[in-house]
Amino acid sequence: MTTRLLRLAALSAMLGTVSCTTTQSSPMSSSQNIATVEGQAAIHNGAVLLAKKQALQDAIRVASQQSSMAVRSQSSVSNHNLQLDSMTMRSAAAVSNTKILREWQTGDIYHVKAMVELSPTGMCQQTYRKRIIATAFPRMVQEQISDYETNDLDNGIPREINNLLMESNQFVGINATNIALYPRPDLAPEMQERDAYQVPKVIQVANKSGAQFVLSGVIRDLEVASDEYMRGTGVEAFVTSWARHISGKRNIGIDVYVHDGMTGALLLQRRYVDKSEGNVMIPASYTVGSDGFRTTETGKKITEIINKASNDIQQALNCYPFATRIADIKGDKIFIDAGAQEKLNVGDQLIVYGTASDGLHLDGGSSYVASDKQPVSVLTIQSITPRYAVGSIEGSASKLGIKVGDWVRSQ
Repeated sequence: MTTRLLRLAALSAMLGTVSCTTTQSSPMSSSQNIATVEGQAAIHNGAVLLAKKQALQDAIRVASQQSSMAVRSQSSVSNHNLQLDSMTMRSAAAVSNTKILREWQTGDIYHVKAMVELSPTGMCQQTYRKRIIATAFPRMVQEQISDYETNDLDNGIPREINNLLMESNQFVGINATNIALYPRPDLAPEMQERDAYQVPKVIQVANKSGAQFVLSGVIRDLEVASDEYMRGTGVEAFVTSWARHISGKRNIGIDVYVHDGMTGALLLQRRYVDKSEGNVMIPASYTVGSDGFRTTETGKKITEIINKASNDIQQALNCYPFATRIADIKGDKIFIDAGAQEKLNVGDQLIVYGTASDGLHLDGGSSYVASDKQPVSVLTIQSITPRYAVGSIEGSASKLGIKVGDWVRSQ
């Protein structure tokens, strides 16, 4: 009897060991945010790779919904078949890992069965560096900065935000702080363009620079206040005015915006307010980001706002797909305006957004409505340089309506 019990105990231990080993065999199985789901997408123009990627996006959407985590997507049904545009897919439940378990095709529908792991923190794994261009932050009230103070704030604040974004290794920054998007800073982020049908200025800036995002902002408040009431003119009033900078208070209000360079959509809008006390003057020789600037009371507060804005932008754009433009088309070779500096690699696949229709010109060509962009193919990277990459697509560029200036995006 004792021998039998010992044999049963040994067998139980072996079974327990086998069970434990089986559970740990997959690196994805240790997370509680894992779902095995199916997705599908319609195949158009023989673009099987595109349908596969869209089917995987559909599976991710289903997994997000099953895990009770927030998801925002747009789906449409055509001929009783689900069509999912990956560009509109924005999941608040960031994907940590995906693995296609099975894929098959029935007629013109592509199916995938996938294991999807979602990140409970909402943070995505950064694959590519995204290009962002920084423009000037105009002041609402020019007189709030005296002639004896620094004139670097309008350019320096966006420049330093951009520098921090580049230091994060998530962005490739472009400095265009000589450009101001808002002729009326008090109405920002409204562009105040004369014709609503013209190409928005933010898209023009993105197109010219090849940037995916456009950083802009407004300095709304830098008013210096004093506990003493000032009156009169002459030397006494002048001295009293200067005393405000030495023993006064200064309000600080800065708005920060980030626009999508492809659509012109406003992706981020933040207002940062603070107050400095004591010697609130910023000497004329100090530039934003310098040690001297950070030692001043006002400079210290503005530096804190710059850091907060940089962090907020990184979090807001963390899960946003990487995008760049098609720079040239030579036969079956597609050249894109991104390369090794954006962390692209040979074999990477990007979704191509072609022009579904030509731009609509109204009033004899004096006004314009932007053309529609739809996913039409998948670009597979074949060679990389530091500044650009070359790849091939499913199908013919001319038949699919793919042109120079069209966008490619990651999934």
